[in-house]
Amino acid sequence: MFLREPSHILILLLVVIVLFGAKRLPDSARSLGRSLRIFKSEVKELNKDEDKKGDTPTAEK
Repeated sequence: MFLREPSHILILLLVVIVLFGAKRLPDSARSLGRSLRIFKSEVKELNKDEDKKGDTPTAEK
């Protein structure tokens, strides 16, 4: 795997901080969290809709 040692993780974090800057990281993490929360709620709604469709009896031919 790519990140086997702790030093690899530290180097990766350093590169991310240099690329994005310390000021933009909290905003990026916040927007990522919001996006994941919205995605999770949409998946739940989709599953609810699928369950409702499966519960209704259909006419058999």
